[in-house]
Amino acid sequence: MIKPRIVETDNGIQDEGIAVEYDRMMRKDRDNGILYANDIIKYGINGGSVLEIGQGPGYLGLEWLAKTQNTNLTGIDISDCMVRIAEKNAEEYGFLTKRVKYIKCDAHELPFDNESFDNVFSNATIHELRAPVKLLNEINRVLKPGGKYYLSDLRRDMNPVIRFLMKKSTKNKQLVSGLISSISASYTRKEAEDLLAISDLKEYKVSVNPFSIFIKGIKN
Repeated sequence: MIKPRIVETDNGIQDEGIAVEYDRMMRKDRDNGILYANDIIKYGINGGSVLEIGQGPGYLGLEWLAKTQNTNLTGIDISDCMVRIAEKNAEEYGFLTKRVKYIKCDAHELPFDNESFDNVFSNATIHELRAPVKLLNEINRVLKPGGKYYLSDLRRDMNPVIRFLMKKSTKNKQLVSGLISSISASYTRKEAEDLLAISDLKEYKVSVNPFSIFIKGIKN
């Protein structure tokens, strides 16, 4: 039986120490090649001006930039800590101010004009939001017609063995607590489909793998 969803804070990671530890963990994920940059490119998000929602330490978007040409990225995050860390990492990649910029803001109210971006992607953010449909509507608003979106997140109904292995591989106790909280706040495929059904996004497909849920679509 799937446990009921437990709502998580939508303040992001505000503690500097935890943010640094999270950056180290995500850097290892990058080094182990388990981010979804290649999948995003394969889906057709491979050019133009792109928005990354909830970029955290920035590795997903920075890897995407490194694998594409003639692209630029705007990342948004509600955490000052994560904006600072992402900027530091972007500087390490050589992309800061040249191809990427980061803005602190609330994903429920994106500070961009209508039809500002060619494409949008996000990872591990939807479960944090108090009003996810507002974000979906904002994605529809800022996307240009024909623009693609790729949203990935954890799935609450993952196999208990996989959940155990994820917890075991997370060394920092505070990060383990955050992982448990994030899984408990995440959605099932059916729940994601229900959210999409009442949003402004119309052309989409929801799929899963053992760890994650994926929402992919095109703005009409």
